[in-house]
Amino acid sequence: MLELTDVVAGYGPLQVLRRVSLGVQAGEIVCLLGGNAAGKSTTLKTVLGLVRPRAGSVALQGERIDGLATEDIVRRGIALVPESRRIFARMTVWENLEMGAYSRRQTAPAEIEEDRERVYGLFPRLKERATQHAGTMSGGEQQMLAIGRALMARPRLMLLDEPSMGLAPVLVEQVFDIIQAINRQGTTILVVEQNAAVALSIAHRGYVLQDGRIVMHGAAKELLDADDIRRAYLGED
Repeated sequence: MLELTDVVAGYGPLQVLRRVSLGVQAGEIVCLLGGNAAGKSTTLKTVLGLVRPRAGSVALQGERIDGLATEDIVRRGIALVPESRRIFARMTVWENLEMGAYSRRQTAPAEIEEDRERVYGLFPRLKERATQHAGTMSGGEQQMLAIGRALMARPRLMLLDEPSMGLAPVLVEQVFDIIQAINRQGTTILVVEQNAAVALSIAHRGYVLQDGRIVMHGAAKELLDADDIRRAYLGED
């Protein structure tokens, strides 16, 4: 479904991604692991067109998208749950979900409402707080809202950037259970995560990014059992 081939990208004179190649097949959960400043968020931004590759290509279902505007990429079926959630704090939960469907604004209202009810089914707490300003909710509730807002775009591929950040362990487990449920409903997932144990526990495959380069990839269980991963990300000797 998604294919990055020898992607080079960065900001101004700073080169962050150095010939990154990775793929995500339809129906998979794939995790991208790495430490701070490894290039994980830049990879997602490059997929979404927020950062333009200097070399290489990004393709969705065999068609290049690296030259498209972000809005056009979203319309083709990719949605991002950004790091730190980035919800619209002064808007209500209902309004945030409405903004998630902005790229589908020509869609029949009944279809949008159907999608909203799907989100409420996954996150009953959001329905309870539909008229509440999003900025007054807890971090866990805001993460639920950020995921729900992305779902309103009806993505074929969902990108999640550090979904466990700032959450208590019990909430991390709930969020990753929901990610699995979304995947079972037919949405392909690419998740960037520093919590390697939880990411690899739900993923089919994984990649490890270090200093802008893919240094390891394979089945999730293989990576979870790899000595280098256990030392670097699980704190084991």
